[in-house]
Parts: sequence; structure tokens; C-alpha cells
Amino acid sequence: MSFVVVDRTRSPFLRDAETFYLARLKPYTQTDWVVVKPEKASKSRPDEEIIRLEGESIIKRLPSPTHLTALDRTGRMYSSREFASRLEALYMQNNHLTFVTGGPLGLSSAVRDAAHESLSLSRMTLTHEMCRIFLLEQIYRAFTIIHGTKYHK
Repeated sequence: MSFVVVDRTRSPFLRDAETFYLARLKPYTQTDWVVVKPEKASKSRPDEEIIRLEGESIIKRLPSPTHLTALDRTGRMYSSREFASRLEALYMQNNHLTFVTGGPLGLSSAVRDAAHESLSLSRMTLTHEMCRIFLLEQIYRAFTIIHGTKYHK
């Protein structure tokens, strides 16, 4: 399983949470954390250009073959148990899964179009760094549901 993210996580407590959940995932799956360099924002640079360039960088860093899930506010929402069922089904059909989160401006249409599906974690707006933690926690929770361990109860 791979995670492709834009920019490093700057908040120490969020970095600690990433490390915590990535370590918890180790008994269930091998993970690869890929950080794409963000584009510099400026008043003279349109957001669309930044998103497009970050999208090009994301696409270059995607493993192949993989089942790509893009995190996007328009994506499908699941309960934790539904997500666990979906994750289990994806693993049965694919050798590799990749989850991609954009930067502060989101994902380019090219990345969304390349994705096999999109996932929304909430109808609320979350920071891109916080989305990573919620995603990791829900994937860990899904594995505990799949394997019948106590965390999810």
C-alpha cells in the first residue's frame, strides 16, 4: 500500500500521529509514504497552475500497477465497517493500493481522472495534513475490523 502526499507534514503532533499509525499498519500491510514537493504559491501564480503542476508530480510518483484512490471532497463516503469491506474487496482484486492526497489547493483533474475511485473522509473541510491522519486511522481501523481485533469496538 502506498500513500502519495503533497508536501511534508509540518506540525510535529501530526507527524507523530502519522508515525504512530504507519507503525500500527505494519502487521497488516507494507506501506510506502511518498512525499511530492509542493509548488510555490504567489499572488502572480494562479491556483490552477499550482494544482496542475503538483498533479503532474503526483502522477510521476504513482506506483504501477496500482489501484488508485484519490481523496476528494466529492468522493464517496463510507462508514468504518463499509470502508473495511471495501478495503478487503480491493485487496482481493489488486496487488497494490495507492491513496493520494493533494496539497492545500486539492488535487488536479488529471489525478482525479486517473483515479479508479475517490474517497471523502467528511463533508467538513479538513486540512490536507489532517486528512492524512484520518485516512491512516481509518485504514488501521479497517484492518482491525477485517481481522476481528478489539480496536474498532
